[in-house]
Amino acid sequence: MLTKILSASHFGLEPNLIEVEVNVFKKGFPGFNIIGLPNKSIEEAKERVKTALINSNIELPNIKIVVNLAPADIPKEGSLYDLPIAIGILASLGEVKLPQEKSFFYGELSLDGGLRHTKGVFLLGLAAKALKIKNLFVPFDSANEAAVLAGINVYPVKSLLELVGHLNGVKKIDQLKHTVHSSQSSVHENIEFDFAEIIGQESAKRAMTIAAAGGHNIFMMGSPGAGKTMLARASAGILPPLNEEEALEVTKIYSLAGLIPAGEGLISIRPFRTAHHTTSRIGLIGGGTNPHPGEISLAHNGVLFLDEFPEFSRSTLEALRQPMEDGEVSITRIAGSVNFPASFMLIAAANPCPCGYLGDPKKDCKCSPRMIMKYQSKLSGPLMDRIDLHINVPAVDINKLMANPTSHEASRGTVANSKKIREQVIKAREIQNKRFKNLSVYTNANMKNKHIKEFVDITPEALLLLKQAVNTYNLSARTYFRLIKVSQTIADLSESKKILPNHVAEALQYRVRTGD
Repeated sequence: MLTKILSASHFGLEPNLIEVEVNVFKKGFPGFNIIGLPNKSIEEAKERVKTALINSNIELPNIKIVVNLAPADIPKEGSLYDLPIAIGILASLGEVKLPQEKSFFYGELSLDGGLRHTKGVFLLGLAAKALKIKNLFVPFDSANEAAVLAGINVYPVKSLLELVGHLNGVKKIDQLKHTVHSSQSSVHENIEFDFAEIIGQESAKRAMTIAAAGGHNIFMMGSPGAGKTMLARASAGILPPLNEEEALEVTKIYSLAGLIPAGEGLISIRPFRTAHHTTSRIGLIGGGTNPHPGEISLAHNGVLFLDEFPEFSRSTLEALRQPMEDGEVSITRIAGSVNFPASFMLIAAANPCPCGYLGDPKKDCKCSPRMIMKYQSKLSGPLMDRIDLHINVPAVDINKLMANPTSHEASRGTVANSKKIREQVIKAREIQNKRFKNLSVYTNANMKNKHIKEFVDITPEALLLLKQAVNTYNLSARTYFRLIKVSQTIADLSESKKILPNHVAEALQYRVRTGD
């Protein structure tokens, strides 16, 4: 008897409808074959399915089983086909009755017949909505991912035996109610550092506030131990919450990558990703035979922190240029081309030279001019031109470090902590949300040139100052527009409806560097 079970695969973020065709033969030599371009993990499904059926007290007769994953020209991978194969076998043997409505079956089987947490359930829910498939039978630990989507019935399945009982009407599985299930708690419970703990570095804190408010890229240069890494990690505590559209975009990527923990659903806190300087280009940008998202996509709508920036390979850094400009990355393989979103805020940190003490007032640099030039030349002009804020992070004076952190300044509240700064950032983002309503633009940094012409109101005095700076420092057209974006963010932080000369002046001090 032939049975067809619906499931799905994913190529990038795009779903493919997969029909799991199961045919059992009571005549001929016993066997179990899976065809339709399966990979090794699907080949191993034969043993998982057979053992799960036996351990669920379901007798499997000595028969020939043929499973076809259609369409046969699409490569299949992963353990998600275990459940549809098992249900297809049982339906072909007359052991279960399939639902009248179209239904997706999806999930990995354990040898004891239980269902394991399986990645991609959120994407499966999106596919079900698009294809108007009503029911989803997915692992219990993964069901919350799909429950955030309205209009589909999500059945959390703990075991194969429980699902058989549900299909045969013995004991129904309660479907999950639609709920926006936040996967994470308050941001302040997870931050590593508070801005109030960072001694000095007021200029760097201000620059980090502007970067977080407008989603701008920022580059920090300073001696070892000056606090660059601490500033970057503290920035996680001042990021605004994700809005609904941003949260759905991030959750799609994390569902595909299998990074949503068991039992959790919608990602509600902005991603903060770090990558070691030994990370490969594919690890950072994304790729593989069946393309998977890299760190830049996992940082979408959040932060990507690259410490020891010049230590990354030149080819890896240059690969960042197109995603930083376009907000997405395109990966092409023989099987096709996929686009992953990659609109991230880059925080890069570097020493000024190999030894780290070039320009330090107290320690002498031991590097030769050739070593310094070679080290700094790893950061190309086109790459650095895409970074909006450039700041120096000098070493903090020892007297400040030895001061009591609970001084009278802190007690009077003159030292801003992450909570206060975050409130300023959220207010600035609310202004931007109103400005870009009904557009796929969330921050000032995402503005295109047409948006600048439409939304930016700059006074003649501020525009004159900007033009003078462009002519004096030979700034590029890209830098000109990026300066306007940063000026707009500074205006938003001060709740000004127009860009004033002081806003442009502050933006210039973060952008005009030695060598520009």
